[in-house]
Amino acid sequence: MRVHITDVRSGDRLSEDIFNSFGLHVLSKGTTLNEKELSRMYQHQIDFLEIELRPNKVSEVAAAEPTNSYYNPLLRPLYHDAVAGAEQLFERALIEGRVYEEDVRESFQPLVENFRTERDVVSLLLMLNSQDDYTYQHSVQVGMLSYYIARWLNWDEEETVRAGKAGFLHDVGKCKIAEAILNKPSKLSDEEYEEIKNHPQHGYDILERSFKDSAIALAALQHHERLDGTGYPNGISGNEIHPLARVVAVADVYSAMISSRVYQEKRDLLIVLKELYSLSFNELDPDFTHTFIRHMIPNFIGKKVELSNGQSGTIIMTHPTDYFRPLVRVDDEFIDLSVSRAIEIKEIIM
Repeated sequence: MRVHITDVRSGDRLSEDIFNSFGLHVLSKGTTLNEKELSRMYQHQIDFLEIELRPNKVSEVAAAEPTNSYYNPLLRPLYHDAVAGAEQLFERALIEGRVYEEDVRESFQPLVENFRTERDVVSLLLMLNSQDDYTYQHSVQVGMLSYYIARWLNWDEEETVRAGKAGFLHDVGKCKIAEAILNKPSKLSDEEYEEIKNHPQHGYDILERSFKDSAIALAALQHHERLDGTGYPNGISGNEIHPLARVVAVADVYSAMISSRVYQEKRDLLIVLKELYSLSFNELDPDFTHTFIRHMIPNFIGKKVELSNGQSGTIIMTHPTDYFRPLVRVDDEFIDLSVSRAIEIKEIIM
């Protein structure tokens, strides 16, 4: 049974040996595919593989989930629990002026421990976005994405978990901002915007009182600072911004762009990544941003697209450096957008 790597499910077994494009043996026939094996195939740029036939019976849960993602059903309830936990954490921070390690551990750590692959996280983010509880969903998303960015940067496990924690707590200062401002469906007034800009300082004050690790508080204080000095609250730039804050900033901007809010519909993933890429040349850390994009791009494989020349096709292979110009199959023709520069992807259809 020949499948694309994006259609692989946990527990599938290889029916043939896998070799990369250089003829190097990657995995053996009979191997059961899980996170480690999937990661190895991505590293070797394996696109298609042969697996043993699956049983015909499909559970209702599996049938309800998208078939083009390597999906872990445990993440859905854990995600909802983490969102509810974030709300309770914010409420307690408003009353007591601090957060507690055990609350963070109970709310967020179960989600971290059940991450399976990057693909699960991406699919989950896109599926679960809603206009409800934006602030708390955003906190969970930024925690998840910060964890993965740190992992993709090859930070050690302790630093990776620390990044996830910093992302989860980055907006806790919003507990001190009136809900009428946070959830306002129209443009903020100048006075309201200035009030919003106080939340990094509020977050720093809360977290500095809560943890011995000052970097967690600095990530909250600096996640809206920008490399070119145009951010807030202090207008610092470059290496004055803590690395943890720079990781959280990338996750924060991405989550905000893809999220549904009362004044914003979900936006096309490709357009969002292009905008993120453009920000990497002056505002966001370029190394962190490009690492994030490079690991997100494989999610486009198998997606249908509309091209600027009016044709429609399917993304077959992504380019390792020219991120937004993949190989597209249109009927029996292959168009390499990294070569055909006059043609661009107009829209991801599905």
